[in-house]
Amino acid sequence: MTSGPSSLGFYVYGAMLLLVCALKIPALLRRRHDTLLRAACLLLLAAGCLMIFAAPDSITALNRLTGITNFAAPVVYATTTAFAGASLLLIINWRPAPPERTRRASRLCVTAYGLTVLAIAVLFWAGDTPTEQPTLFDAHYATTPFIREMIVTYLTAQGVAMMTASILCLRWSREVHGWLRAGLRVLAPAYLIIVCYDVLRLTAVTARWTGHHLDFLVDEISPRLAAPASVLGILGFVLPLLGPRLADTTRAVRQLRQLAPLWRALRDTPTPGAIRVPLPWWRTPPAVLLTGRKTALYDAILALTPYCDPAVREAAHRTALRHTGDAAHAAVTADAAMLLAARERQRTTTPHRPPDTTPPLPHRPHDLIPLSRSLSSPVVQNFRHPRTPPQKAAHHE
Repeated sequence: MTSGPSSLGFYVYGAMLLLVCALKIPALLRRRHDTLLRAACLLLLAAGCLMIFAAPDSITALNRLTGITNFAAPVVYATTTAFAGASLLLIINWRPAPPERTRRASRLCVTAYGLTVLAIAVLFWAGDTPTEQPTLFDAHYATTPFIREMIVTYLTAQGVAMMTASILCLRWSREVHGWLRAGLRVLAPAYLIIVCYDVLRLTAVTARWTGHHLDFLVDEISPRLAAPASVLGILGFVLPLLGPRLADTTRAVRQLRQLAPLWRALRDTPTPGAIRVPLPWWRTPPAVLLTGRKTALYDAILALTPYCDPAVREAAHRTALRHTGDAAHAAVTADAAMLLAARERQRTTTPHRPPDTTPPLPHRPHDLIPLSRSLSSPVVQNFRHPRTPPQKAAHHE
């Protein structure tokens, strides 16, 4: 038996889900009473098995290996029901609620869907399916005693679970914000798409009861809903997990770019006593690189403090204030001018220790960014050379 292209996709996704589930087993063994983790592992297991059992090649193989015609049908339907129950169970345990209420809802969910899986097996055993139907099973056996009940049972159970999960996601999304809200808003339509899948198949089954044939809803229309439902479902669960990390990385990259002018200006400043660890940007996480860069900048500013001249700062402050009229911007510009002048003085002279009245340099993390931006100011460039008297520089400015 060889896997066709369609079956290969099922097997790849199923193997990935089962691998993630296997990776969580050590954590599950350590935290056996973590109901949320157990629900997540159950969902991964059910989803992985569903993808593997629902592959066209698997359906054919199950029927042939067991020698039971259409044996794959109850296997796929039972796994589908387990997946639906696990999805609802995960939302119940994920959503904040009083512990006793969560436990009661969880027990009800497990009991109801456990009995549904058992009912599917019993109904298939009681019925008769002599003709193999790998794609049109629901429509073909819609009027067969016991089998029709099995079909309606699994479709109804899945539809109820998905509709309930969608409603819970929408209600919860009104109470939260950020990436969790985005994930819930994506999960809700994903579950609704599965409800549409169930409705389409139930419509085809009902049509058979009335002597009509809408079999195309089973083998042509409803299968097309599987892909968007799967993509949205995965995205909905991934967003709350990876979204904050992505946001932090983006924020770190943006701050690194904003600090680049200040880093280029001060990175070669000697910092006696400070230990610098090389952090290659190509293999260092942006957040770690940002922390290391800020630390190095503070060390450089501290090393330049003995060379800072308050006269340069005062003259730069007057000039910047006259040009912009913004006191906060003028203060940052003056600090930047004094730093660049101190850098030049450090290279050529002995330390110049300012009096105790010298305004302190920025020391909070968010002060570095405006300090870096101000380096492009003409005022800063005119005051960067310590040999230029501050009064004369201010006059030319």
